[in-house]
Amino acid sequence: MDILLSGSVAYDYLMTFPGHFHEQILPERLQNISLSFLVDNMSRQRGGIAPNIAYTLALLGEKPRLFATVGEDFGDYREWLRQHGVDTEWARVVPGKFTASFFATTDRVNAQIASFYPGAMADAASLSLKEIDSKPDLVVISPTDPAAMRKHAAECRELGIPYLFDPSQQVLRLEGDELAEDMEGAHFLFCNDYEYGLISKKTGMGLKDMLKHVDIIVVTKGKEGATIHTSDGDVQVPVVPEDRVVDPTGVGDAFRGGFLAAYSHGWDWTLCGQVGSLAAVYVLEQNGTQNHHYSRADFVKRFRANYDDGGKLDELLK
Repeated sequence: MDILLSGSVAYDYLMTFPGHFHEQILPERLQNISLSFLVDNMSRQRGGIAPNIAYTLALLGEKPRLFATVGEDFGDYREWLRQHGVDTEWARVVPGKFTASFFATTDRVNAQIASFYPGAMADAASLSLKEIDSKPDLVVISPTDPAAMRKHAAECRELGIPYLFDPSQQVLRLEGDELAEDMEGAHFLFCNDYEYGLISKKTGMGLKDMLKHVDIIVVTKGKEGATIHTSDGDVQVPVVPEDRVVDPTGVGDAFRGGFLAAYSHGWDWTLCGQVGSLAAVYVLEQNGTQNHHYSRADFVKRFRANYDDGGKLDELLK
């Protein structure tokens, strides 16, 4: 399947402070606060929802295309994605800007002070699906600049391209009528259970009403797994037991990548959810969103230790 991924691309700069933030803050001087924290270490992680999903798709044998705006500092990241099977032709560099960046410092009790620089992501609406020569089979619209999300959803409807709508963090920015319009005609809606509640509240739609506008609704629920809602009924997908818990960042992105890899093979919803659940666990067991790796043979072996695929996953081994 030709899957085009629209969404954020970012670097995560993660730092640790060996003390406690609250000990450095003077409540009576907050109006003139001026602090600089000497950190123990810093790591720069590759992130962003679109490449996170693409990375898992590539691990499972797909050849996803990235559709996003990036900064002049994207060179190393581009090469990394190419080496791992992601098509970056449509990762367009915005002159004079950096790739979106998240800066976070965490203290000894996991309190965090962070900043987010949108950088080139703010130009995402400059991209148009109408510029692409080969029409994709599916477009994933994941969080980026809200104007770009709305534009690309509208273009999918105009061009008759099936799309997955994944508002995630931007649910807070989008109004109810905007969410309803972007959901209209979408093949998939993906969200977690909290986001689902916000979408329902903002749009005034319950599950039955949503399914009149969206074909498939997938709601992830953390340790409780995921529920796939269809007009024919619900499919419950349990989680795969983890070997260890290290970092939950990017788990939902990996679930989406695994789900879509299975969907590209035409497998049923249960199997799509199960492949997504296993893909998610690999991220949970590592630091960072793209630092995990597995062969497809190892993936199938672990899958069969938890689920019954009826031999269908043999396709991944070809």
